[in-house]
Amino acid sequence: MNTSTKGAVLSALLTISGCAAADTVESAIDKADVAWMLVATTLVLFMTIPGIALFYGGMSRKKNVLSVLAQTTVICCALTLLWFVVGYSLAFAPGNAFVGGLDHVFLRGIDIKSTTGSIPTYLFVIFQMTFAVLTAALMIGSFAGRMKFSAMLVFMLLWSAFVYAPICHWVWAEGGIFFEMGALDYAGGTVVHINAGIAGLVGCLVIGKRLGYGREAMSPHNLTFTMIGACVLWIGWFGFNGGSGLAANERAVLAILVSQIAAAAAGCSWMACEWILRGKPSLLGMVSGAVAGLVVITPASGFVEPLPALLMGLLGGVVCFWGATGLKRRMGWDDSLDAFGVHGVGGILGAILTGVFASSAVTGAATLPVLEQVGIQAASVAATLVYGGLASFVLFKLVDLLFGLRVDTEAERQGLDLALHGERVE
Repeated sequence: MNTSTKGAVLSALLTISGCAAADTVESAIDKADVAWMLVATTLVLFMTIPGIALFYGGMSRKKNVLSVLAQTTVICCALTLLWFVVGYSLAFAPGNAFVGGLDHVFLRGIDIKSTTGSIPTYLFVIFQMTFAVLTAALMIGSFAGRMKFSAMLVFMLLWSAFVYAPICHWVWAEGGIFFEMGALDYAGGTVVHINAGIAGLVGCLVIGKRLGYGREAMSPHNLTFTMIGACVLWIGWFGFNGGSGLAANERAVLAILVSQIAAAAAGCSWMACEWILRGKPSLLGMVSGAVAGLVVITPASGFVEPLPALLMGLLGGVVCFWGATGLKRRMGWDDSLDAFGVHGVGGILGAILTGVFASSAVTGAATLPVLEQVGIQAASVAATLVYGGLASFVLFKLVDLLFGLRVDTEAERQGLDLALHGERVE
């Protein structure tokens, strides 16, 4: 990449993703941007509580639904504190190509006057915190119904510090290895979805299959909850994607538009696959497809025009349907609620297609040749899969050694609600 092209890409990414370190940006506060980002931040947090909680809770068996809600709640609480103490610093403080430094531990060096782009840095901190919380919550769908609450909590704290924060730095922080290479990830295809998907897959493999998996019916206990949770996710995604430019501008509008188009297209294509292969369209398939479309468009939402978004959504519904059904059966893994099948597979597809469809008409800067950009995208995907997978494996094994990962057989048969929390749904 020549110097001028590299400079253009970096400038565009700084403007678009808004993920430069706080102390490198100086600009006046824009009240419209602040107002929009306050809304976007609220929407993203709403995706976790209650969005993911209801979406996953409804798909769980009745005896485990409260455990899913409890896991989601404690992740929100604990990872908020971790982000404040050290997570933000490891992700966005000046460091090296692989991880940020400790300059902003306990948000040191940031005050009410600090700005990131046209918004207060404190607002950038909490917006990014909602991404860290959501990413961790996504992976619990892979091992729902069989992991100790205490082990889950310890793992999530370690994972957020040693996996999420470094990968976030790679892609979104100035000086990060893939940021400098020009990798395009507008709202979290690699940082959020591939990252959570591969960690969840590793978790379900390390912990093992649920008792009775493949022999007993494990149908969702309340698809009404799942539908409501999916709708919360769908609407919240407008803040997730639309807010990632840190500005109330035309790119935010486009990001929301293409998100809606991709979600609708994927909902239809997943439904079509299910209708053709199984003879009936299911509500679970429709909402899973919509979520898959949102996953696929996430890395591209600030880089592509509406027609490519339609194509990405249609393809995303088909590919993620295969990931949650055919691939899962072929590999024999018990990804309980299809976190990898939807988020991992969808994130990989979206990251690669971003390199294909990114448009200079949207970014306002010259784009790289398609093959070169796709190569950079593929490198970021591969690095996330390898590092995220290996590091997650080590952390799961460490937590297993120290605390044990899996509940005992009696607790699993009884259900985690009663066994771990002393509560149940009547």
